[in-house]
Amino acid sequence: MTPDPFHHAYLGSLVADAVAMPVHWYYDRDALRREYGEITGYLAPKNPHTGSILWRSEYTAPNEKGEILHDQAVYWGQRGVHYHQFLKAGENTLNFRLATELVRLCEERGGYDADAWLARYIGFMLTPGNHRDTYLEEYHRGFFTRYATGRPPRKCAIKDEHIGGLAQVPALCHVLRDAGLAELRAAVREHVGLTHAHPNVLRAADTLARLLSHIREGIAPRDAIRREAGDWISGNKAERWVSQADTHVIGRRFSPACYIADAMPASLYLVWKYHDDFDAGVLANAMAGGDNCHRGAVVGSLLGAANGVPARWLEGKG
Repeated sequence: MTPDPFHHAYLGSLVADAVAMPVHWYYDRDALRREYGEITGYLAPKNPHTGSILWRSEYTAPNEKGEILHDQAVYWGQRGVHYHQFLKAGENTLNFRLATELVRLCEERGGYDADAWLARYIGFMLTPGNHRDTYLEEYHRGFFTRYATGRPPRKCAIKDEHIGGLAQVPALCHVLRDAGLAELRAAVREHVGLTHAHPNVLRAADTLARLLSHIREGIAPRDAIRREAGDWISGNKAERWVSQADTHVIGRRFSPACYIADAMPASLYLVWKYHDDFDAGVLANAMAGGDNCHRGAVVGSLLGAANGVPARWLEGKG
């Protein structure tokens, strides 16, 4: 039996994240190429990360209910530290580890439940050793700062406007593959809203769910983007830009950074350009630098749903 396109979307998001992981948040693309060359597969991260700004990040747990850094806390404030320094080639960053945890929970329960997810998320993050990532995105820090003050989990989301909020959308589509579109969209909005209370992130999550649904129905990625994502990117412009270097489009036309207003159209541009080639799309996404891991939620899932994920990427995934 051929796997459902939603399953390939989920696997594709994991692959795109793992491919981008060693070069995550390289904004100097020349440095990226000097230090890693042309990426063609999974690689381990290297220290130092010449573009790392982890030294500027701060987080102090208010109490034990906010202790989420664990043994990684000693690296915060240091220069040159790679955000994912302890991960091995092919491993996923934290937000996508959580996506796999979401799939496991839903398989255990036989369906999705937001409160059950919040309990699993909190337990996962507060337990030392559950992951080996050094960097934790702002939304985790904001959520647990609020949780530590006694707020109920449903009231701990912050107005985070980063594309990292989409990391679990392909996983949720996979576990809700038997749901109708209206039910799926409602669940995606509820789930993303548990941690990201920013309207543009919620809008992007809804767009991704609709695009995946259309592709699952047999609609080509470019046609799906024209139908459902015109508020993010113009198909006519995207078509004119395909002859340009990716680092020009994602650098001059759209920022390579994590903010959803640029990260979402940048991701959709890569899907447009590499609509029929999963490998080329996820590798181009990695080489474009910036927040390539989290753009992978869009690039990997849409290209995976449309084309399938080649077997060479799948050891240890899903």
